Amino acid sequence: MGAYNEEEAIGAVLDDVAAVTDDRAEVVVVDSSTDRTPEIAREKGATVIEQPPRGYGEAVREAVLAPDRPVVVTTDCDDTYPMEALPEFLDRINQGYDVVSGDRIYHGAEAMPAFNRLGNVAFALLSSLLLGERVHDVTTGMRAYRRELLHEIEWTENTGLSAELLLRPVARGYDVIEEPIAYRERAGETTLDPLAGGAAIAKSILRVGYEERFE
Repeated sequence: MGAYNEEEAIGAVLDDVAAVTDDRAEVVVVDSSTDRTPEIAREKGATVIEQPPRGYGEAVREAVLAPDRPVVVTTDCDDTYPMEALPEFLDRINQGYDVVSGDRIYHGAEAMPAFNRLGNVAFALLSSLLLGERVHDVTTGMRAYRRELLHEIEWTENTGLSAELLLRPVARGYDVIEEPIAYRERAGETTLDPLAGGAAIAKSILRVGYEERFE
């Protein structure tokens, strides 16, 4: 997890992770917060790596490359994702998939602001056009990966890292599956500017899509 000022939600997220994994998951939180997020995470048993605020991708990249477990799962710290779906994600990895990606759009993502939902549909259509393969939710924060894949690919994006983490594996022929998941209203306030963030994600999709298809 990458975290920034999520003290209202991170405790519940970590409790849910512990409950569905029988407290066997190694949780790594890369944090740039000014509130009690890192203290709460440590109290719940997570390893916290603190760094200056550098953006979403810098935090998540550090988080996914740190663990030495064979399967790495990402989620956000805002309590929007269903941790009860984790066992199914892990089953899919055990079946041979390299990436299992949570698809919020399948069930409508009604808890998501309408502008964000429309943007995510547009991102998926643009990505599908560039890749030549249909994808449905490229900015989801909930995925499971084989650890080797995360270290085999060079990750270059920041705000658009969530899209890159799906697009490059799809483009390179890894076994990727999207699993429908429920999506809840976030706890606490978002720090993401939807217009600036959306523009940055779109640029990342175009850059990654071009690199994978033509370079």
